[in-house]
Amino acid sequence: MNHLAHAYLSFNDPDLTIGNLIADFVKGKKQLELQRPEVQKGIHLHRAIDTYTDQHPMTAAAKQFFKPAVGLYSGVFTDLAFDHFLATDPNYFTDESLYSFTRNIYTLVEKRRAELPATFLEMFKYMYEFDWLYNYRTTDGIGRAIRGVSRRAKYLETSPDIVLATFIEHYDGLKKCYQAFFPELVAYVKSIYPNEQP
Repeated sequence: MNHLAHAYLSFNDPDLTIGNLIADFVKGKKQLELQRPEVQKGIHLHRAIDTYTDQHPMTAAAKQFFKPAVGLYSGVFTDLAFDHFLATDPNYFTDESLYSFTRNIYTLVEKRRAELPATFLEMFKYMYEFDWLYNYRTTDGIGRAIRGVSRRAKYLETSPDIVLATFIEHYDGLKKCYQAFFPELVAYVKSIYPNEQP
């Protein structure tokens, strides 16, 4: 899953949220141990979510829509697609609640800026400027996210326009994969953190 899902699955807990958001920027045991225990819990949660997602058959099915166009990058674009469907899923967000939720995430990151990895803050600058978390809900927002990923993907030879066209062409199929997958992911997270509820 991508940034919005990781934030949502942090139970509105500030330390879990921070850990869940910075996990990809915390490399190795030494960097992990520099984080507060509560933040480490969020990093472990992020990794558990990623492992569950990568092993789920609906994720594998969704990747097949992207694979002919982007090959090994199919998982990255599936993550983006699933964040779009979460952002537009009335079971989890209205437009108003998504806007409020994303403002709270940005405020939390700004408040905790001094303790966050520089590499995360470099990425966050663009997340905030272009309002990634809220704009995942629109096709334009997903298009912008696809272009950003494409610029950073060293070995991706497919143009962002083709990736976006693939997303639009297979929109309904991707949405069905998300709808079968995400409630199971939520149930899984609740099972490993039974005292917390998103």
